[in-house]
Amino acid sequence: MVVILVTWLLWKHRNGCVLDETNPDMRTLLRFYDIERHLWCLAGANSMASLGQG
Repeated sequence: MVVILVTWLLWKHRNGCVLDETNPDMRTLLRFYDIERHLWCLAGANSMASLGQG
C-alpha cells in the first residue's frame, strides 16, 4: 500500500511542477504524504496507521 501511495503522490507532485509550474519541494511532498496517509486510514486502509506520521 505504501508503494501505491508514494507513487500517487510523486505523480501528483510532478504534475504540479510541470503543469502548474510549481517548484519541487520535499517538505510539501512529505506534508501531503501525512495528509493522504491519514485519509487512507479513515477510508479503511488500517495497515497504513502503523506507519505513524512522517
